[in-house]
Amino acid sequence: MKKQVKGFSLIELLVVVAIIGILSAIALPAYQDYVTRGKLAEAYSQLSSLSLRMEQYYQDNRNYGTDPTCSIANVTMASGKVKYFNYTCATSNTGQNYVFTATGSASVGTGGFTFTINDAGAKATTAAPGGWTTNSTCWIRNKDGSC
Repeated sequence: MKKQVKGFSLIELLVVVAIIGILSAIALPAYQDYVTRGKLAEAYSQLSSLSLRMEQYYQDNRNYGTDPTCSIANVTMASGKVKYFNYTCATSNTGQNYVFTATGSASVGTGGFTFTINDAGAKATTAAPGGWTTNSTCWIRNKDGSC
């Protein structure tokens, strides 16, 4: 009588390990890009909201005010919704222009990203980390600089 052998051979085990290695080499970078793109959505949302608040202020006052007015528009920043970016605002031309800037925080994985929006509604990606492409006409959503 032949004895039944149970278990896996070394070759079978090595094949499984190789397949897992190949899949993780492809899946892990794709997943990391997916997570980063999810974090970028905070900047898009907050900058759009802040721009809207500044336009409402302009309708009431016929100017965007001074830099402290930008702080008034930044009230939403204290609500805990902000996690991945730091926001700044600057006005110029005696309150007739403004620029909001969202700068990524390196400690949470968005370091290197800088997005802006101005009073004309022009959006730009002025900085991006290595491997990502900037775009002076929109907020990038992918590594290739597409909008």
